[in-house]
Amino acid sequence: MILYLARRLLALAGVLLAIAAVTFLIFHVLPSDPAAAACGKTCSPERLADVREYLGLDEPLWKQFADFLTGIFTGRTLGTGQYAVRCGFPCLGYSYENSLPVWDLLTDRLPVSASLAVGAAVLWLVLGLGAGVTAALRKGTATDKALMVGAVAAASLPVYFTSVMLIHGVIRIAGLLPYPAYRPFTEDPLAWASNLLLPWTALALLYAAMYARQSRGSMIEAMAEPYIRTARAKGMPERTVVVKHGLRSGMTPILTLFGMDLGGLLAGAVITESIFGLPGVGRLFYGALVSSDQPVVLGVTLLAAFFIVVANLVVDLLYAVIDPRVRY
Repeated sequence: MILYLARRLLALAGVLLAIAAVTFLIFHVLPSDPAAAACGKTCSPERLADVREYLGLDEPLWKQFADFLTGIFTGRTLGTGQYAVRCGFPCLGYSYENSLPVWDLLTDRLPVSASLAVGAAVLWLVLGLGAGVTAALRKGTATDKALMVGAVAAASLPVYFTSVMLIHGVIRIAGLLPYPAYRPFTEDPLAWASNLLLPWTALALLYAAMYARQSRGSMIEAMAEPYIRTARAKGMPERTVVVKHGLRSGMTPILTLFGMDLGGLLAGAVITESIFGLPGVGRLFYGALVSSDQPVVLGVTLLAAFFIVVANLVVDLLYAVIDPRVRY
């Protein structure tokens, strides 16, 4: 297990390094000038040259990338002389838009995205697995057909459409909930949940539909295995057969999907956060793209990659817990 973890951690570091290199290279291949974005619209040629030197953009590309990587682990100093600024560990640079440290921007927005992702994940797991397992156990019945038709219909609705309909119906017409405005959980748990309920629902409807279809197929396949017949022949209760043997075996593909989906959402849900006005990482990423704020885009990209590869690592370790056959 230790050797396995070591290999996976090395692979994780390699993936993050490759993603950082590709993203860094893309920004330098594009025709837009990062120095111009940092300097502003009314920047003189002399001032533009000073900004390029200050940001290190006049250095060779390989040295810029090496300085960026070094700053992540040890911090670095930006600029020279009296204008030098120390960027502490982990240094992802400074935003061209507001001159704030990228790491501070990410840590400020991350609780919003994490609250959105985790709450929606719990909701779609409960709905998706519940519908999928129920449909599998009643295969071919009217219940099965109704649940799958509902799943297909929900999966066909874009999240922006569902979000707008929820805002219009629940907030503007019915007035049942306030318009979402993020409140930290530590301040008021009830306000935190009520403000995120609609964003959770908008995301959960889409993901629950996909999980329902996947879990139905996995459960039908698992319940047809010989060990299920053996368990029933031994007189085990049906609930034990379904939960301990069927669902546990059928959870493997669901776990894979869950790791990818949750890892991606932890780095921000751009559309959902934008529609509901939530100040999360996804909304920060969208604004950085529009303004060509390279340090912020690169920081969010690395954060998203980190969450996804870590989620995959955790999922691989959980395989052995859920299905002992994987250990061999």
